[in-house]
Amino acid sequence: MIKIAIDAGHGFNTPGKRAPSGEREWSFNNEVALSSIAKLNAYQNVQLLRLDDPTGMTDVPLKTRTDRANAWKADVLISIHHNAYLGKWGPHGGIETYTLPGASKQSRDIAALVHPLVVKAMGLRDRGNKTLNLHMLRESKMPAILVEGGFMDSITDINVLLDKQKLKKQGAAIAQGLADYFNLRPKKGGSPHQKVYKYGDIGSAIGTLQKDFNRLGYKLIVDNSFGPAVLAAVKDFQKKHGLAIDGHVGPSTQSKMLEYLGGKDALYRIIINGKQIGTYRNTVNITAEIEKAVNNGEKKIEVQKVYA
Repeated sequence: MIKIAIDAGHGFNTPGKRAPSGEREWSFNNEVALSSIAKLNAYQNVQLLRLDDPTGMTDVPLKTRTDRANAWKADVLISIHHNAYLGKWGPHGGIETYTLPGASKQSRDIAALVHPLVVKAMGLRDRGNKTLNLHMLRESKMPAILVEGGFMDSITDINVLLDKQKLKKQGAAIAQGLADYFNLRPKKGGSPHQKVYKYGDIGSAIGTLQKDFNRLGYKLIVDNSFGPAVLAAVKDFQKKHGLAIDGHVGPSTQSKMLEYLGGKDALYRIIINGKQIGTYRNTVNITAEIEKAVNNGEKKIEVQKVYA
């Protein structure tokens, strides 16, 4: 199992971290992070941990971020940023990827794979692989890189940064570089009903999970993020129903939830472009399959109720 920690730098309201026209750096970082997460979720044997606040409302302290990655024993840490020079428009610009001075060979090898892919995805100037003594690189016990995906105060780069499709391509490029380094293999068929949801996960499947818990009497904000409130609800549910209290929403917890949601006997068939990929019960995993198909650009997605 490859454990990847992803960090969208700063927070939405962090002072100074914005373009001269007001766009927030976190918004750019977040688009890239979400794209990387979606692409990495398509590979086998990958676990993901997001280190920043997925809502952007809190600028999580850097020490908290690296402490979480270290405690989780991540295999790699990727910190996603977008640059600024003087905070006013200028002709500068380009892509930089950083490792720590004297970084491990693993860090340098990962940077060497990721950097050219990001440059190609964004179509901006190649400023090269560089070294800098940055907290996210210095305090991480695993290989770590920091990607600067363009300058927010560049008269050339800003037009690219405002293109969400370009940001998604940047995220996909980061994921591809990691897949190449770790020799990741795409999922084939799989068993979505066996998927385990855990602290730090994000996406529409987590939003569905939050809604399901609210139907069970909890009062969660539906923000598509498996944060502290969801973790507390999961552990409370597990305790009440005699399950292992691990805070993970795995097969046993999902099965017990279905009993109380009244969906124990419901089955749904997922059909992508006319081909059935599986039949599942859990609404969370059905949502995950649909999200995956949408992210992959599938043209026809059908959900058929088999019986109830």
